[in-house]
Amino acid sequence: MRRQLLTAVVAMLAFSVLLGLAYPLVVTGIAQVAFPHAANGSQITQDGKLVGSELLGGDYSRPVLDAAGKPTEDSDGEPVTEPDPRYFQSRPSVTGNSGTATYFANRGPNQAATRDLTRQHLQAFLELNTPYDAGLMAKDVPVDAVTFSGSGVDPHISQANARIQAHRVAAVRKLPLEQVDQLVDDHTDGRFLGVFGEPGVNVATLNHALDQEAR
Repeated sequence: MRRQLLTAVVAMLAFSVLLGLAYPLVVTGIAQVAFPHAANGSQITQDGKLVGSELLGGDYSRPVLDAAGKPTEDSDGEPVTEPDPRYFQSRPSVTGNSGTATYFANRGPNQAATRDLTRQHLQAFLELNTPYDAGLMAKDVPVDAVTFSGSGVDPHISQANARIQAHRVAAVRKLPLEQVDQLVDDHTDGRFLGVFGEPGVNVATLNHALDQEAR
């Protein structure tokens, strides 16, 4: 019995050191040397300041101001915000595109709540973009612009979504539409292994590039 306990303790300590300490240190060291950008969270920095991650969609909103130019608050004392028209907007998100949590809307496709939310998202998308694209109609809006992503922090939108928003971004920033469309192309990720999935536009890197263009 004593011998078996001693063997078990030694095995536990050995594997704890091997798998709990040595292996993580080796993997972390290899990652820091071979893939430092990805290993550190694919961070986006500007002027030495962390402004986001290539892996997170981000919240591109601005406070709603009252007549005196002060931020307004709702009945719970929370600030009221609206989409900032200077930026491409991420997909609708249950988390508000917060990088502190990831989860999805636990609603089925046949629920009335899903239908109503989708209609709200569609109306909001049209109100934001129609002033800059007069021909835009509900049938032209891609599905990713009005539905939640699975994680709530997806940084990608469809190319069709980005092309629509490009009209607004170009007009508000006073940039040629061709220049903004080129940035969309530059920040479009292709299919995985050239076969799986669909091309997606990374909103985080695209908006960062827009800010760099405006400097």
